[in-house]
Amino acid sequence: MDLLPLAAARRDAALAGLDAASRADLGQFFTPVAVASLMAGLPRLPRTGVLRVLDPGAGSGVLSAAVVDRVRREAPDLEVALTAVEVDERLHGVLSRTLGDLEAAGARTRLVGGDVVDWALRTDERFDLVIQNPPYRKIRSGSALDRDLRVAGVAVPNIYAGFMALGSLLLDEGGQQVSITPRSWMNGAYFSAFRRALLDRCGIDAIHTFRSRSEVFGDLGVLQETIIVAATRGTAPPTVRLSSSADHRDAPVVRTVPYSQVVTDDFVFVPASEEDGAAVSWMERARCTLADLGLSVSTGRVVDFRSRDLLAAVPGERFAPMVYPANIVGGRVVHPRGALRKPQWLNAAPARSSGLLVPAGAYVLVKRFSAKEERRRIVAALWLDDRPAAFDNKLNYIHRAGHGLEKDVAAGLVTWLNSGRVDAYFRVFSGHTQVNAGDLRRMRFPDPERLRLLGGSGLDPDRAVEQIMGGAEVTAA
Repeated sequence: MDLLPLAAARRDAALAGLDAASRADLGQFFTPVAVASLMAGLPRLPRTGVLRVLDPGAGSGVLSAAVVDRVRREAPDLEVALTAVEVDERLHGVLSRTLGDLEAAGARTRLVGGDVVDWALRTDERFDLVIQNPPYRKIRSGSALDRDLRVAGVAVPNIYAGFMALGSLLLDEGGQQVSITPRSWMNGAYFSAFRRALLDRCGIDAIHTFRSRSEVFGDLGVLQETIIVAATRGTAPPTVRLSSSADHRDAPVVRTVPYSQVVTDDFVFVPASEEDGAAVSWMERARCTLADLGLSVSTGRVVDFRSRDLLAAVPGERFAPMVYPANIVGGRVVHPRGALRKPQWLNAAPARSSGLLVPAGAYVLVKRFSAKEERRRIVAALWLDDRPAAFDNKLNYIHRAGHGLEKDVAAGLVTWLNSGRVDAYFRVFSGHTQVNAGDLRRMRFPDPERLRLLGGSGLDPDRAVEQIMGGAEVTAA
């Protein structure tokens, strides 16, 4: 019996029978068969005995079929005892048919109909392998789901991370978990507690990345950057297997790197290529954080639709410049910008305006969201003015205790952030398309002396960084 083609056909049939709205409510994203095979190929397989497998949120059973298919080919003397948990009753029929095929192939299977979180918090079962494509939806703080997870010591902002945490708790010592999820849990403040807890409990064995954002779940319209992570309950391994492919159909490029190059105290790097590894290694020569430099980063204070009564298209007496991301053009701030159809002035007279303004001085502005046509993920510019100013909420700004910076230091920071070296490094440790204030806090910067040299070099960012920091020249990604 050819298990995977049958599972693939059932996946497609199940998708056709579900409307997009109901799938969104449950956070369902059905696993393509090629992805399932890739995931099933990551865990270590014993040759004999019983492999206890959990497929939480099993859907149509594609991941379960991929595991049994691999075991049947590579370890025919290994018995599979598989538990598939699925809350959506509309999928129970198709899932039961897939499990029937697996029974015919020699596996022992069980379908648990119900909510994964509720079942996981009550069961005393333990597993050798958890393989999952968790649902993706935010968890409302204070909701019943949030409270239930916190009782189990799981504090997460999204249900996919909850599945990963619960899966790791259901593993026996030495058990393995393979999950395909967004990459967003690997860095940033939102997932820091979850990340620390997971990495204290499990060591990462392997990571697979996809260079295309749009192809992996293309039939579902998903543009989120996805990543596959295999981890083992217990001690961290000395090395991590990193692989990368354009999408789920291409043959992967594989490399092995020391564990310390992937997992740090702050986040998880994914140096999937030699170039990525070189970007991380090169950045070791920049040893300062913003905190080390006595600097801070904040998000712009003005949410324009909440301050409409204060905004104006033309300046008047006691009006301050209002700066948007679109005012940053070619690495510098253009204000006012004639092509920008936004009110570029803020009335500073009302008392509540004072909380929206920053004092006069030099600030480094960084776009939180980069436009498609921009070649770099990080876009920074120098704001220098002798008037207080207002910055839009879609900008981050670097300051010193709420005030401006020394001009040469600010100019050096802009040069550094706009360089290809920093862009290459940022892409390795961040799976986001946006640049968050937390990301900037965790990044590395040159010492003040080199920042001043960068700011006064008069060179374009790439040449300035190569000349002052050293190393072979790089180009934009």
